[in-house]
Amino acid sequence: MIRTGLIGAGKMGISHCAILGAHPRVEMAAVCDSAMFVTAALRKHAPFETFREYHRMIEEAKLDAVVVATPTVSHFEVASHALERGLHVFVEKPLCLDPGQSRQLAELAASRGRANQVGYHNRFIGTFREVRRLVQAGALGEVYHVAGSAFGQVVIRPKSGSTWRSKRSEGGGCLHDYASHVVDLMNFVMGPPEKVLGAHLRSVFSRDVEDAVHATFAYPGGASGQLETNWSDTSHRKMSTTIVVYGTSGKIVADRQECRVYLRPGASFEGYREGWTVRYITELQEPVWYYLRGEEYSAQIDAFVGAAERGDVDQENSFASAARTDQVIDDIQRAAQGRA
Repeated sequence: MIRTGLIGAGKMGISHCAILGAHPRVEMAAVCDSAMFVTAALRKHAPFETFREYHRMIEEAKLDAVVVATPTVSHFEVASHALERGLHVFVEKPLCLDPGQSRQLAELAASRGRANQVGYHNRFIGTFREVRRLVQAGALGEVYHVAGSAFGQVVIRPKSGSTWRSKRSEGGGCLHDYASHVVDLMNFVMGPPEKVLGAHLRSVFSRDVEDAVHATFAYPGGASGQLETNWSDTSHRKMSTTIVVYGTSGKIVADRQECRVYLRPGASFEGYREGWTVRYITELQEPVWYYLRGEEYSAQIDAFVGAAERGDVDQENSFASAARTDQVIDDIQRAAQGRA
């Protein structure tokens, strides 16, 4: 059993807590949150220890691993402390606001031999995994363009106040908190871009951060890329993420629900024939032992638990891969400021 603690019991933290509590190879041992009403409620109704301060939890709870779901600005300090005390560490995305700190965490995890993972759950969605498999297998021929997008309702009106997500120094706005999902997904399928050719960050309702992100990428080998995200788009009921990949033999259009593959006349690959083939999430997603919000949330926790059991430092969704995503985000910021 992997004795695990949770640091941060907000929206994502509570989801992780439920999944960890249901995992057959995890002992959910402790939860830390700075809000007294949260720890008081957990102390009354939950079977694990509660703490207000993560240093104390790590020192006293005899943990093997922690899941960090605190505001982004705190990730470096919290994850560093946990790694230095020999714990396996899962951190919610993005890893850090500063890509240099992300690289430091990757190096620290490697030097300590600890499993490390970041919560980019799109990598565990069956439709997106199929996109990656097809692209890497050459099913589209030579890939020459990729487009990634995400739209949803997060900031939909001017606010007198704000949460940590809409403060540049704490959450980073749409680019760090929303577009990071798409950047990481594009990296997952294509690898990181060689250069950010241009970018535009636009505030719609927020005062301190952007609400819409547009960027253009250049990839090694000559392929191009386009990123578009907007968390002030009320035409979408909830976050909607799509990736489109164009190649000399056809194209793929995928979201969480389906993977649509078009192959040009004369082209075929495995069960995909010329014309359109549609495969749905129900046939592409591996089943999980516990469902909450989506199979991908349980699948990513299961991958982390497996990595901790094996002592796997360099798994697919590691701090190192998240550092590459953070570097692209930083490059987008620099391009938008004319410093690319």
